[in-house]
Amino acid sequence: MYKGIIFDMDGTMIDNMMVHHRAWQRKLSEYGVDFTIEEVKEKVHGVNEEILERLFGDRFTPEERRRIAWEKEEAYREIYKPDLKLLPGLTKFLDAAMAAGIPMAIGTAAPSENAFFIIDELQLRPYFKGIFHAQDVRRGKPDPEIFQLAAKSMNLSTQECLIFEDSLTGAEAAKRAETQAVIVTTTHAEEEFAEYDHVLRFVDDFSDLDLSVLT
Repeated sequence: MYKGIIFDMDGTMIDNMMVHHRAWQRKLSEYGVDFTIEEVKEKVHGVNEEILERLFGDRFTPEERRRIAWEKEEAYREIYKPDLKLLPGLTKFLDAAMAAGIPMAIGTAAPSENAFFIIDELQLRPYFKGIFHAQDVRRGKPDPEIFQLAAKSMNLSTQECLIFEDSLTGAEAAKRAETQAVIVTTTHAEEEFAEYDHVLRFVDDFSDLDLSVLT
């Protein structure tokens, strides 16, 4: 039985990835990069500053990359706030895990402003032993660093934790963390994970999940 649970946030706990994709699409177009939504989904993932460096090389200074990232995230929060809610069934799942004494943590690639926007708007802090975001790590997913931090906050190894993810890079990070993942298919279709043999289960949301998934 897994002793702890690690959640990604965007696309895993909340169905917000399309808001992010649209915000990125608009922001990148300001700088001459006209991606389709499918191209955004494929190429725009990870920590914001890393995304901008990957796409633009040394075109922008670190300060400029931080400013562009801030503008994009500020727009995202404003757009998303009226529709903010957890995926169906997740509140019940979190309540059951907390009642059973199963520790939980969050490991998200989101910047701290977005992570705590979600956590505090939805009053989620009591559920989690640790909440880790982009500024907490030197290397973003698919590096497993953020999952290692999350596991450590629960006094567990990553191998003792079940990870909930929605993205290909998150699935890769779980693999590198040497544990299994449950994939929430809000962002990618099940067939896109064909190369991963560590995926325990695919779900649309948390409606049909209970703590037996940990066994």
